[in-house]
Amino acid sequence: MRRKLVLLVLLLVLVAALAFPALAGRFYVQLVSKIMIMAIFAMSLNLLVGCTGLVSLGHAAFFGAGAYTLFLLSPEYGAASLWLSLPAAVAAAAVAALAIGLLVLRSTGVYFIMATLAFTQMFFYLATGSKTLGGSDGAYIYGKPDAAIFGLTPFRLADPTQFYYAMLVLMAGTYLVLRLLLRSPFGHAIQGIRVNEHRMRSLGFATFRYKLAIFVIAGALAGLAGYFDAAQFGVVNPDLFGWRLSGLVLMMVILGGMRTLYGAVLGAFALTLVQEVLSDLTRHWLLPMGLFIILAVLLLPQGIGGLRHQLGMVRRRVAARRG
Repeated sequence: MRRKLVLLVLLLVLVAALAFPALAGRFYVQLVSKIMIMAIFAMSLNLLVGCTGLVSLGHAAFFGAGAYTLFLLSPEYGAASLWLSLPAAVAAAAVAALAIGLLVLRSTGVYFIMATLAFTQMFFYLATGSKTLGGSDGAYIYGKPDAAIFGLTPFRLADPTQFYYAMLVLMAGTYLVLRLLLRSPFGHAIQGIRVNEHRMRSLGFATFRYKLAIFVIAGALAGLAGYFDAAQFGVVNPDLFGWRLSGLVLMMVILGGMRTLYGAVLGAFALTLVQEVLSDLTRHWLLPMGLFIILAVLLLPQGIGGLRHQLGMVRRRVAARRG
C-alpha cells in the first residue's frame, strides 16, 4: 500500500512538472529551471557530505570551473557548441577536483573543511585578478550553447520552455544515476567509509582512492550545474567561486536531509523558494531567512527528507501510550 502511494505521488509530481510551463509565466519557468540546476549542485555536494562524511566548504570551486569553461569556449558574439563545450566543462571541473582532492583528502575534520575553503578562495581571487576572466566585474556570454548536431537542432536552450524541460530531464537523470551508484558495491563502500573509515581500511578497502573517486564525481557534477547556470543567465563572475555559494548549497543539503538524494532536491527547492518569497516581502529578508533556517534545524533535525520518519516515530509513540 505504501509503495503504491509513493508511486502515485511520484506520478502526480511528474505530471505537474511536465504541465508547469503551460500554466506558469516565463519568470516562474526560469525560476524553477534555476532551482533544478541548484538541485543538481546540491546532489553533487550530498555525495560528499551525506554519503561519505566529507563536509566541504569549497564545492563552489567546481561549480565556477564549469561556468567559466563555457565562457572561455564561447565566441565573443556567438554560441558555443553544446556537445563540445559541455564535456569540456565537466572535464575541467573533474580535473580541478582531482588536483584538489589529492591534497585535501589527506586531512580530516575541521582541517579538511578549511583546506577546501582555502582552495575555493584561491579560485575566487584568481578570477577577480584576471582580465582574461573578466576581473571582479565578471563577463557576459552572449549566446546560449547551440545544440545543433549534424545539421539538426533537437532543442534550443535559448527558449525558456525548452531549457526548462532540458533541466528537468538532466535533474531526473542525475538523480537516477546517483541512486544506482549508491546502490552499487562502490556506493556501499563510500557509505561504509562515512560510518567507520578505520574499519573499512582494516577490511582491505583503499579508502583514499574511494574518497578521491567520489570527490572527482561530485566535482564533475558541480561543474555540470555551473555550466548550465552560466548558460541560463549568460554571465559569470568571481562569486561563482565564493564561499557564500558553497555555504548556500551546504544549507540546501542540511535543510533537505543529508542521508537521501531526494532530500538535496527538496532542500534546493525549499531554500530557493523561501528566499524568493522573503526578498519580495522585505528588503531586510536575511533576518527572517536566518530565523527560518534556525527553526528548520531545530524542528527538523533530519531535514525535510526525514519528516516522514519523524512523523512515523510520533505515531508509534502515541500508539504506545494509548496501548
